Amino acid sequence: MADLVADTRLILGRYLRQTLRAKIGLVVGVLMPLLVLFFFGPLLTHVQLGTGGDAWQTLVPGLLVQLGMFSAAFAGIGILIEKQHGVIERMQVTPVSRLALLMGRVLRDVVQMLAQSLLLVLAGMVMGLRAPVLGVLIGFLFVAALTVALASLSYGLAMRLNSPEEFAPVVNTINLPVMLLSGILLPMSLAPRWLDVVSQLVPLRYLVEAVRAAFLGQYSSTAMIRGALVAAVLAAISVFLGARIFRKAGA
Repeated sequence: MADLVADTRLILGRYLRQTLRAKIGLVVGVLMPLLVLFFFGPLLTHVQLGTGGDAWQTLVPGLLVQLGMFSAAFAGIGILIEKQHGVIERMQVTPVSRLALLMGRVLRDVVQMLAQSLLLVLAGMVMGLRAPVLGVLIGFLFVAALTVALASLSYGLAMRLNSPEEFAPVVNTINLPVMLLSGILLPMSLAPRWLDVVSQLVPLRYLVEAVRAAFLGQYSSTAMIRGALVAAVLAAISVFLGARIFRKAGA
């Protein structure tokens, strides 16, 4: 365990330094949610959304999940670039734990996502968001768990593929319907009955609802409990699958 922790810290430090050298990436990654916040949010201010909160308490939690979803889902692009430059091959001959090679990357993604999430929430406060500090922090935890899950799957997928041209279509094909069915922009309570039923098969819906409940201060609600269970199970399964692929690939 001590070796795993040390190896994970080593890999995390490497990728954090890499991220800090490309500061523009932190801003670009959060640009789309910010544009939605500024140009779409005002359209909802006089709409009854049925969530128990105002437009900003509905939209900002959804955008946080969207930020975590898209950032983490495309994290595997980095693996593909490293393959092309021979980095993966050099790592294969090191004694570093294969789980650490995965978790160091994933934790870097979590740190980056939290920094971007803070920027998004601050922008939301400028637009009119009001939420308890504890609720915001709990929301960050949910999105961090989502990032761990999706980044692990993304890295595992990238280890199976050979080029970004193969990777991007797969991720886009999955991301679009998941985003539409999870109620990120508008709650699924506004959807027709059949669409609401279909959306219940999408795990991210429950994370969106949990983050919205957290921003309303509803810490013991059914949405929070259900979201916590979904987040924990999704993260555990995804890390297991990602680590298994890394071990088999000798990465």
